[in-house]
Amino acid sequence: MAAMIRPHILHFSPTLKPSLFFGKLPQSLSSFSSIPATLPRKISTTRRFCSNSDSVPQSSSSEVESSASIVGDLLDFLNESWTQFHATAEAKRKLIAAGFHLLNENEEWDLKPGGRYFFTRNMSCLVAFAVGEKYSIGNGFHVIAAHTDSPCLKLKPKSASSKSSYLMVNVQTYGAGLWHTWFDRDLSVAGRVILRSNSDTYLHKLVKVKRPLLRIPTLAIHLDRTVNQDGFKPNLETHLLPLLSMKHEENSSDIKEKSTVSKAAHHPLLMEVLSDELNCHVDDIMSVELNVCDTQPSCLGGGNNEFIFSGRLDNLASSYCALRALIDSCESPGDLTSEHGIRMVALFDNEEVGSGSVQGAGAPTMFQAMKRIVSGLTDSYVGEGSFERTIRQSFLVSADMAHGVHPNFMEKHEELHRPQLQKGLVIKHNANQRYATSGITSFLFKEVGKLHNLPTQEFVVRNDMGCGSTIGPILASGVGIRTVDCGIAQLSMHSIREICGKEDIDIAYKHFKAFYQTFSSIDKKIAVDY
Repeated sequence: MAAMIRPHILHFSPTLKPSLFFGKLPQSLSSFSSIPATLPRKISTTRRFCSNSDSVPQSSSSEVESSASIVGDLLDFLNESWTQFHATAEAKRKLIAAGFHLLNENEEWDLKPGGRYFFTRNMSCLVAFAVGEKYSIGNGFHVIAAHTDSPCLKLKPKSASSKSSYLMVNVQTYGAGLWHTWFDRDLSVAGRVILRSNSDTYLHKLVKVKRPLLRIPTLAIHLDRTVNQDGFKPNLETHLLPLLSMKHEENSSDIKEKSTVSKAAHHPLLMEVLSDELNCHVDDIMSVELNVCDTQPSCLGGGNNEFIFSGRLDNLASSYCALRALIDSCESPGDLTSEHGIRMVALFDNEEVGSGSVQGAGAPTMFQAMKRIVSGLTDSYVGEGSFERTIRQSFLVSADMAHGVHPNFMEKHEELHRPQLQKGLVIKHNANQRYATSGITSFLFKEVGKLHNLPTQEFVVRNDMGCGSTIGPILASGVGIRTVDCGIAQLSMHSIREICGKEDIDIAYKHFKAFYQTFSSIDKKIAVDY
């Protein structure tokens, strides 16, 4: 078990704006002063892991994470990534800092062996890849795919509502959340807006209101005496509206000009809060797409600080481990020298609602990119079926969080398949193809772990329970790419606050990095269709 780390206070800089422009990359997109411009190779002794202390205790050298740990950087990533848009923006920042070249899907790509590239779609989906210097047409892609979205509340297109002298915000549920956990939390909003600029053009900008802005109060037990016996069963349409403010009568000096969108759709007060955060006029806000978010920071917890307490672990933990593994597997000049394949990360949006969107795994984004890459790297005639041969040589790791066994509900797990926290990646199996794992793909992925002394676990759902799914089967069936479904074990999945093991983060990162570095050699040792 890693040495204990004491919690430190999170310091928000009052001079940094939470909004982000994407035409020009800012010097820093982070609101935490502890995040450097480039990826650190070890955890700082002043890493801020929590926000519930009034002072910053000093850490001794024995309390510092090992140089291989990425846990502190994951916490920073989680604290920045309130929405799928912010997660993609953070990934973009890290890739650029690591020397990856930003591509545009609307333009021609100039690709070369040894190059590192990425593109975004909708600023909520991202594909990054590094081309081996020994790549030749027909060689495979080694891909880790995850998703950037999490169950949450989203503002309706017309969110302004009022009840009994309160200003309320109309929301819609996104995904299969544990909605009772959203009550009595300090909430705010984050997302993206479209702004009108001075030149009468439009800008895409991100916004995050860090202070508690909203709250969904529960009904007092005195008015619902049987709630503990009958259960808390809120109506998701009428009981889930957050409070924004008390109504007040505006006098003539309080009234400002309001845009048509604010009058028709959203409370003027909310629009003023957004305009203050964005440092713009209310009239310049043309459109908003906002999530309701919990303001409590991600942090370490448990008696030995062995847990991570956070929202959105499903699936930003997998996304970050995959992204960091790709970056670190090709950070040195010689890392791609002997690579025959192409290393890739694909982060999709909308997995929590079925992936059926232009930025979801159901769209052909990743496979279109693969075709363009193969075509762009072709400098002469290579024969029939170059892309098809490439797919047959490729391998996909679908990384999504897994169900750790709950100590109070152990009967919910099949007795021989009870994944534990801190025991390594969980390989998911389902005979009905809710997961895409096969005997071959499971074997190959476990061989990667064995080669580097990394533990793995197995999960199978009980026969008398339904099984969830993820992007693995969607991508596997899209063009027939070999796929294994795996994930980090966690508790409280789809709650507003989730929990996973700290050591599992580093194990997942090391397993993913080892996959990029060694899969080509392992794959050559087995032949199936010959």
